[in-house]
Amino acid sequence: MHYTLHQLQVFLKITQTKSITKAAEELHLTQPAVSIQLRNLQDQFEIPLTEVVGRQLYITEFGREIAVAAENILNEVHNINYKTLSFKGILSGKLKISVVSTGKYVMPHFLSEFMNSNSGIELEMDVTNKSKVIQSLQNNEVDFALVSTLPSGISIASEVLLTNKLFLVSHKKITLTPREKIQDYLSNAALIYREEGSATRIAMETFLKQNGIQSKMQLQLTSNEAVKQAVIAGLGLSIMPLIGLKNELENGSINIVPLKKLPLVTNWTLIWLQAKKMSPAASAYLEFIRKEKDHIQQNHFSWIDSF
Repeated sequence: MHYTLHQLQVFLKITQTKSITKAAEELHLTQPAVSIQLRNLQDQFEIPLTEVVGRQLYITEFGREIAVAAENILNEVHNINYKTLSFKGILSGKLKISVVSTGKYVMPHFLSEFMNSNSGIELEMDVTNKSKVIQSLQNNEVDFALVSTLPSGISIASEVLLTNKLFLVSHKKITLTPREKIQDYLSNAALIYREEGSATRIAMETFLKQNGIQSKMQLQLTSNEAVKQAVIAGLGLSIMPLIGLKNELENGSINIVPLKKLPLVTNWTLIWLQAKKMSPAASAYLEFIRKEKDHIQQNHFSWIDSF
């Protein structure tokens, strides 16, 4: 057999995404290139690795076994590379972080200096919804997770990175008369919610309930960016994290609606399993965060204090 590491990498990604198109996107390859690598690998086995039923690609039982072997082989190759760098005195390894979707405005600033100073470290950062972030943490698939509310039922350690403020925001043309009560206005306004289980959604629902506001739900969207664009378009109001609104507040496309008991305040927190046996890369990153987080806050997020 003469399969290559590249063929194994492509096949493993196909088994993970269950799609040649998605595998091509994640590997930054063309779809024909991925198909060719799959075919070249398949030609070396008499038993099918995949099958197509209708228009859906399925991995055969044999294919799943090969995928497990491929992952083990690729991991060992990474280990060889890391050990080589280690013997040269270079910090190396893989750093895996799972981030809730709105955390994409936060996490890169707490990574850039560390990654630029440690070229031997490979970063895997998954930006996804809260439930998947917590699941990956529980399954010990990541070193760290970034959340805005701490999960329950898991033994974790944590390091607060940044204050998270949530405000009621509206389209720039929405104004309230001096005599108009905001609670009455919200009861008749279209509010835009995040999806079920989102920390922002939970905070918004809790606030409305505590203040006796019963609103009609006009929209439910699955990302902070989608909610923001809907607010800008004038489709409704929403309670949103300030962290993702800097440009819109500066250019005036979104307004903060003054309301008592707002902003809601939580923290952007880096968490990890209490019993986690950290790799050298993860330990070095945690040391970096504890030393440099105040500096990063001042350099990149001091504007938050003005709201």
